Amino acid sequence: EDFLLDLSLLLVVSGIFGARLYYILMDFGYYLRHPLEIFAIWQGGLSIHGAILGAVIAGAVFVKKKGLSFLKTADLFTFGLVLGQIIGRWGNFFNSEASGLPTDLPWKLYIPLEARPIGYLVYDYFHPAFLYEATGSAVILLLLLFLRFRLKEIKSGTFFFLYLVLYSCLRIAVETVRIDSILSFGAFHIAHIVSVALILIGISGLIFVRRK
Repeated sequence: EDFLLDLSLLLVVSGIFGARLYYILMDFGYYLRHPLEIFAIWQGGLSIHGAILGAVIAGAVFVKKKGLSFLKTADLFTFGLVLGQIIGRWGNFFNSEASGLPTDLPWKLYIPLEARPIGYLVYDYFHPAFLYEATGSAVILLLLLFLRFRLKEIKSGTFFFLYLVLYSCLRIAVETVRIDSILSFGAFHIAHIVSVALILIGISGLIFVRRK
């Protein structure tokens, strides 16, 4: 119990640090001109990819020092990670951020003028990208829970690597409508590239744990 509590606190701190550092590096020119805003996380600017990376690195070091299994521990925290993402995306809704392209679909989302991305000020309604990702993450969580109670034998690391694959596929789909990417290469957002890398890591990990 003490191990889980200590690790949980470490993951929260390292996750926030990684999320902020990742965002700053992706928009380094802006923060180089406005260094005081580096610490203004209440203004937004946290990345889930950075949070995952920061938490995984810190968690791996902590678990190794304790002499425990990283993959088993990663599996345990994967469920909470997905639940946290679902809750976090609703934070995007209340902050009127992480919106998608303009749309007239029945589930369109109104964005206040002051919160609209530059270049889209004349549009009132946008794709609720936050809702797409929150709903997709809920499906992923239900699937992981189903497998957790359905499968009789589960190898350590299965849930963590499966999460990387499933969430990355979801993120690629959602990125097709998002317009707030901090870094793009033509038609591809940085999230596309990172997601593809995580899919490859996830698939490789699933193969590894199955053969191990």
